[in-house]
Amino acid sequence: MTYENSTPSDTQKIKALVQGTLAKEQTNNLKKILSSNQNINIKFIKNKISIDENYIYGDENLSYFDTISPILIGFFVFFFVFLISGISLLKERTSGTLDKLLATPIKRSEIVIGYLVGYGIFAIIQTIIVVLFAVYVLGIKIEGSIIYVLLVNIIIAFIALSFGTLLSTFANSEFQMMQFIPIAIVPQIFFSGLIPVDTMANWLQAISRIVPLYYGATSLQGIIVKGYTLSNIKFEICILILFALVFSLLNVLSLKRYRKI
Repeated sequence: MTYENSTPSDTQKIKALVQGTLAKEQTNNLKKILSSNQNINIKFIKNKISIDENYIYGDENLSYFDTISPILIGFFVFFFVFLISGISLLKERTSGTLDKLLATPIKRSEIVIGYLVGYGIFAIIQTIIVVLFAVYVLGIKIEGSIIYVLLVNIIIAFIALSFGTLLSTFANSEFQMMQFIPIAIVPQIFFSGLIPVDTMANWLQAISRIVPLYYGATSLQGIIVKGYTLSNIKFEICILILFALVFSLLNVLSLKRYRKI
């Protein structure tokens, strides 16, 4: 038997079903033998049907944690970068630094690009640390290339960076910024695949399609669990890049409310 094995719980259910069916078949055969012939061959009764098991993804030791670890890696990258970017820009705005900067001839788009590049360096470093810690300390097995894992997580980090700066323009204090977490961040983990999206109601499945972490988690699961390459996840990559561009554009538009002159 060949198991797809991307969901270990489903694999175990299939194994249990097959074993139960075989046990029932062997019991029925034994009953027929007992009812037809008293001279029973003991060796024949002890013989069992052996099953040669193969796995498309992973092996028999693949656990539930192995399948959700890509989701958790993407979420932690997104969450930490979101906090750093949002609170940092908020402090610049509340301290008056941003107002002084907007009083100069510098374009709003240049401010956003400069901010994304500056903090993007720290976001990349933080992302590399998270991924390397997950792989070499926690021992998460990657079927695909770790380079692809880093690439997807860096894109997720830039989405979090632009998203955090966007939400910070609507907050007046660090406390208000923290209040965005249960509203804008926590719900995303439920649409990222931690709970199977295809088991949700149709309207919830529709919402998951507009959540960045859904595409990020799908890409990471494909690389880490199934050994996908970029050609297999090019659609998800394009959607993630589109999210980053849209949030960056919204950042430029949101700064207009703070430009006094």
